[in-house]
Amino acid sequence: MMSGFSRSSAAGLLAGATLLTLTACGSGAAETATPSGAGRPEVVAAFYPLQWLTEQVGGPDAQVSVLTAPGVEPHDLELGIQQVTDIRNAALTVYVKGVQPAVDDAVSEETSFDAATAVTTLPAGEHGHEEEEPGHEEVAYDTHIWLDPSRLATVATKLADRLATADPAHAQGYKDRAATTAATLGTLDQEFTKGLASCKTKTLVTAHEAFGYLADRYKLKQVGITLDPDTEPSPTRISEVAKLAKAEGVTTIFTESLVSPKVAEVLASQVGAKTAVLDPLESKPSGDYLSAMRDNLKTLQTALGCTA
Repeated sequence: MMSGFSRSSAAGLLAGATLLTLTACGSGAAETATPSGAGRPEVVAAFYPLQWLTEQVGGPDAQVSVLTAPGVEPHDLELGIQQVTDIRNAALTVYVKGVQPAVDDAVSEETSFDAATAVTTLPAGEHGHEEEEPGHEEVAYDTHIWLDPSRLATVATKLADRLATADPAHAQGYKDRAATTAATLGTLDQEFTKGLASCKTKTLVTAHEAFGYLADRYKLKQVGITLDPDTEPSPTRISEVAKLAKAEGVTTIFTESLVSPKVAEVLASQVGAKTAVLDPLESKPSGDYLSAMRDNLKTLQTALGCTA
């Protein structure tokens, strides 16, 4: 994980931004996701799932930009001068505390919305999923709340309230779109509930522990090869997971698009299993959040031997 900015660093960058005409951003910078428009509040989303949700709820009333470019691991984000300035100037920044230390340090409480505060969170893995930066406040919960559609629906409602506070003139529009988005996510939740109700195995062996909320919601068991995408598992850990996978009849080891599949492939060869990609949606997929989640459902149904 790359190191984040401290508040003093952010302040220094802002001072520099008043003297320099700069457009360069740090690693993972992304441009405005929605064309600028007069009179619309600027809303910054930290990474893709929050961008998708904010665009759904904000609709034509909000100008939404995203900090993390497609194909970039959100944990690795470094903020450039322009990004820090965008956060400071935004009516609202939508983020999940603990995912990106640089963002945690740059936001202000008055103009930010930590989506994790809207839902009941789960504990982090036994060794702590988040690898904390020196001097950065520890986060003891699993941050991947967007992988449970029911929780994301709750976030949509709370996000509408925050947008309404920032932009009272369009409050009803935010609330109406949040209700529509929550209903859409409710339908997705029902699809997962039905699709994963009857499966031969309930064990997910994943590249890292990103799927705790999905497992919790749909009564599955997650076993992560590693707890953090930047951490190499020990030989002992690989041996432990291999033993468990064999005992529970696991036929598929799940990999991710942004994480090297090599360790998962080695484990699969030891177990006599195949590999398949299960998308934690930390970066923008080829489609959108809904289509990627439905792809995940199909992948799970095949791998777990589920019958509809």
